[in-house]
Amino acid sequence: MSSYQPTYKRYNEQAILIEWPTDINTRILSEILRYKEKIELVLNQEVSEVRSAYQSLLIIYKSYVTDVSGAIDVLKAVYTSDVELKPLTSKIWKVPVCYDDRFGWDLEEMSLSKKISKGRIIKLHSEVIYTVYFIGFLPGFLYLGGLNEMLFTPRKATPRMNIRKGAVAIGGRQTGIYPNDSPAGWHIIGNSPIDFFKPKASLPCFAKAGDRIQFIPISLKEYASIEKLIEEGYYNLDSEVWHD
Repeated sequence: MSSYQPTYKRYNEQAILIEWPTDINTRILSEILRYKEKIELVLNQEVSEVRSAYQSLLIIYKSYVTDVSGAIDVLKAVYTSDVELKPLTSKIWKVPVCYDDRFGWDLEEMSLSKKISKGRIIKLHSEVIYTVYFIGFLPGFLYLGGLNEMLFTPRKATPRMNIRKGAVAIGGRQTGIYPNDSPAGWHIIGNSPIDFFKPKASLPCFAKAGDRIQFIPISLKEYASIEKLIEEGYYNLDSEVWHD
């Protein structure tokens, strides 16, 4: 399938973990997503779920895996097989973000510590097209790759006990959006009025692994307008097909 040689090991009585080199890049992501498709297609009778992360796949079986070695051999055969797959499709989602001081609680602190203006931080953060690697931690929380290294910031020593839904934040080498009110140890720089998780929708989270995210800076007035449209059910998030 590629030059990578993933490793395989038992995760628990009903799961096997497959791991790639510990590097966050789109080449590994593409291979993981293609392998995930193969497993779901070929082993759909035996496998109940396949979960992807930055450098791994977790294969959860419908019953106990009694022959781990045999199950791994089957997975390796699937990995090298010539299963016909549809072309990968992905979208770029244009996510509105308000970086006003009302929402950007930590912008001033970041500006002082990095010796760059708040405007520069906003530009560096919003000019990047991010890759969605996987969804986790909280339902609808997108793990994004591509943050400008000038914005890398250690997580807070003391997390906040509660932050507002839609908070856009930076933690370590990552950026993300909190889909619900929750505790948070990342630095809050803005807020998006968008719903990132709708439990009653046919697709609870609009984005998937392999999609792209672009943050579009908006004013407080635009934020309020979008928030109202969402409440009334008239807002559609802008997106377009992404071509690698």
